[in-house]
Amino acid sequence: MQAVDFRDECDALHAALAGAPAAAWTLPTQFKGWTFDDVLGHLHLFDCAAEQAVRGREQLLAFLGAIAAGRADGTSLTEFTRRWLQGCRGAALLERWHGYYRHLADVFRPLEPSVRVAWAGPDMSVRSLISARQMEVWSHGQAVFDALGVERVEHDRLRNIAIMGVNTFGWTFVVNGRDVPSLKPHVRLESPSGAAWEWNDAASAERIEGSAVDFCRVVTQTRNVADTSLRVSGAIATQWMAMAQCFAGPPEHPPAPGTRFMRR
Repeated sequence: MQAVDFRDECDALHAALAGAPAAAWTLPTQFKGWTFDDVLGHLHLFDCAAEQAVRGREQLLAFLGAIAAGRADGTSLTEFTRRWLQGCRGAALLERWHGYYRHLADVFRPLEPSVRVAWAGPDMSVRSLISARQMEVWSHGQAVFDALGVERVEHDRLRNIAIMGVNTFGWTFVVNGRDVPSLKPHVRLESPSGAAWEWNDAASAERIEGSAVDFCRVVTQTRNVADTSLRVSGAIATQWMAMAQCFAGPPEHPPAPGTRFMRR
């Protein structure tokens, strides 16, 4: 199921990019000034890494080792990715990514979801890894939809990302060097279809309620919580939403209020 959700999330971004004017591809987005080429290059690079992960630990380590070697002189990951693509950009990159993500979905679909594989950080289950790929497509894709001034049509496959957001409550505190609270806030979200999704003790005074889309935007750091309609109650819940991070790596700061938005 998660492999299909990943493919469908990619298809939605592919459709938006296929209809984008050529001039939009080279303009900086609100995410670190990345262009559409940079977004797709990043997604494609780590889709390739994900396939190596299911092929075996040695294959993944070799792939990641090549990235590290290519950046040993201080080259940024974005610049390394541009070199790795060897000039592939625009429509050619779009179709290269399109063919590969569909291949990757086919690779993941028959795998046992609970099997653990190596990754850049701790080992992950196959289910978690392909959900993380969907999360990256959705979160980086937000910069594309924002730049195009297009409201993305959301679906209940967003639940995979919401689950990652809830499950990384402790990680958010750990990566920011803080003690993990013993009390987890109750999370109650309205899905794109109107269904209610809930996690943790419903009687808790620590609460986060509202749109699942807004919650996922906060935990993926595509929006500041102040720019959403989420209702946040309690000191722990407030602290969490102020620094929520559902992805691996060093601590990242959410965008400042008002800096990520859909252009009109």
